[in-house]
Amino acid sequence: MAKLGNGAIAGVTGVSIIFPLDMVKTRLQNQKPVGGKMPYSGGIDCFRQILRGEGVRGLYRGLVPNLAGVTPEKAIKLAVNDIMRGVLAQRAGTSPERLPVMYGALAGATAGLCQVIATNPMEIVKIQMQVAATNPVAVGTGAAAMAGPPRVTAMGIVRDLGLRGLYKGTTATLLRDVPFSLLFFPLQALFAQKIQDRMYGEGKPATLCVLAGSTVAGVFAAAAVTPADVIKTRLQSSSQPSPPYLNMTDCARRILQSEGPMAFFKGTVPRCLTTAPLFGIALMMYDLQQKVLGW
Repeated sequence: MAKLGNGAIAGVTGVSIIFPLDMVKTRLQNQKPVGGKMPYSGGIDCFRQILRGEGVRGLYRGLVPNLAGVTPEKAIKLAVNDIMRGVLAQRAGTSPERLPVMYGALAGATAGLCQVIATNPMEIVKIQMQVAATNPVAVGTGAAAMAGPPRVTAMGIVRDLGLRGLYKGTTATLLRDVPFSLLFFPLQALFAQKIQDRMYGEGKPATLCVLAGSTVAGVFAAAAVTPADVIKTRLQSSSQPSPPYLNMTDCARRILQSEGPMAFFKGTVPRCLTTAPLFGIALMMYDLQQKVLGW
């Protein structure tokens, strides 16, 4: 339970800090040509347009349901990885910090698999709230026109989707989160230990070494799984093309046909700028809590 609590606090801290970048990433990945031209020319332009059109609050649209979802998600991910590393290290006769890369990859993949039960509902609600302001609004008359677009809320999305709808795109989420964790956690442990050995000598990585190692590992892992993240975002978005995507394969095929292979890497830079510091901060907070509280 202590490990779950550490993971939850670490996740909430990281997400709260980097959420505006995640908003930019989602808008870039979900944008489609309007009159033959893309709405955003890049990450900075997207950030400016959101700020100008929706204000500061627009950058944090969907934060509350995201925090509600990220608490169990990060708790499960970090705790399962930590527990699995301990079990596998015991079997290998070494310490968790010196765990062989293959065992580290197995621990990470297990954590990524377990987290999806919490990740998918949280992600689909967050994405639909983040793209709500970009969805076309039907033109009405009289009182309907005066009222403007309906307000999108997290509970409204949950009611509309139902339990089955909250797990739409689960396969794409698995294809993103399992490879991400498989890559991230062994790289994080490797980089953190290398930085520790070079800066301070042998020993358990210091908190700043954990931060640096996690951030660098996050860049590599986030970039590698961006295509799966693009497909997942399109499938889970409320802004669907006509006809809607049938499944992950159909979505990938239509993106490739209409936008080309580079479309699968839309939002790579903001995704790296989001995911790398998120996991850097989360792992640092997790490590700090263990050291200070002894959990």
